[in-house]
Amino acid sequence: MSVLRRGSGSAHRSKIVLDEVSPYGSRRLVVETDGAASVAYVQDARDVVIGAAWLANHQAAPEAFDKARLDAGQAPVLPAEHVRHRDGRGPLESLEAVWFEEGDGVALLEAGDLLCVIPGWSDMERGVPGYSRDAAAQTPFAFPLADEIEEFEPRIDHARRHWELCDAEGSWADYQQSVLGHLLHRLGPGGNYWHDVGRQLHNGKGPGSPMVGVSERPARGDREYTVLSTVGMSRQRMPTIELYEDDVAPFARIELAVATTMPSQRAGSIFPWLAQYPWRSVTWFAPDDVVKWYHEPRTFPLGNGEGLLLLGDPSRLNGPEAPDLTGFTAGGDPVRWLWLVPITREDHQYAKAEGAEALITRLSGQGKSWVVS
Repeated sequence: MSVLRRGSGSAHRSKIVLDEVSPYGSRRLVVETDGAASVAYVQDARDVVIGAAWLANHQAAPEAFDKARLDAGQAPVLPAEHVRHRDGRGPLESLEAVWFEEGDGVALLEAGDLLCVIPGWSDMERGVPGYSRDAAAQTPFAFPLADEIEEFEPRIDHARRHWELCDAEGSWADYQQSVLGHLLHRLGPGGNYWHDVGRQLHNGKGPGSPMVGVSERPARGDREYTVLSTVGMSRQRMPTIELYEDDVAPFARIELAVATTMPSQRAGSIFPWLAQYPWRSVTWFAPDDVVKWYHEPRTFPLGNGEGLLLLGDPSRLNGPEAPDLTGFTAGGDPVRWLWLVPITREDHQYAKAEGAEALITRLSGQGKSWVVS
């Protein structure tokens, strides 16, 4: 059976009733109707449909799917046994989108009542649609919202509070000071501070892109290296973790750090690329992930490398004892610092083939330090 796709043969007869980009600019919600049925789509930055859900019939429900309508690319009119309103319902009104904190899923409300949820795991290629209030049984076009309402309602309430807090006057300054206070306690006094590094590279696209700064903690008597740390990544959870981990909380919030004897300005230029990577690319950074540099090798800021190892435990490589940055929480979740270690193209390929564990073992055997010099 067909799946929901935008931009097909009947698009010129459809009316868009809601079109909203996510706060991070990486997803877009579009609600369309052709008078017979209404559908919601979530698209990526290239306008490819990622998730979708049938929302409502606006005419009497048939006894079976209209195959000709589906083959023509029109929104499905669900059969009577699959809907709550067999006689159809009126047009959608007073629609509001509430994006999840991670930015990869969205709830659609009608006059304040939950109408539909398209979570981050919705995948039309795998036949996993979103959840609709008016769906009475599972179809390739919608799952019943009632089946998951107890899970979704608290999450939507949390999302509302998150965005309200982000918009509240002084909330960023309070959060920033809490992270800087933690770094002061663990690493000593700060040096330079770079504001909003992520938007400098990406021209501010994504109207509510995470604000991230970089704090410098210069070398001191008991430490021959400087630590540069992001400030702000942990204010929001990273997307897609729930696709891979049953318990999201231990992995949801991170900051990135690099220990280095290089000039801070040069080493810190790695962060504009990384600071908003999870939300821009709709992915997450796990401990010991490897990431390939996006540009020419000669532009790589951390010496002779073409990628990074995001090291969860610095003691697994050579070098001095690492500072303990544990103990900071955000939104009730622990925040984990991942340490940046430059790797070669060969290292990156080796990790992809053999796994990060094997790469770390090999780098340790080669005497690789977690301090970048």
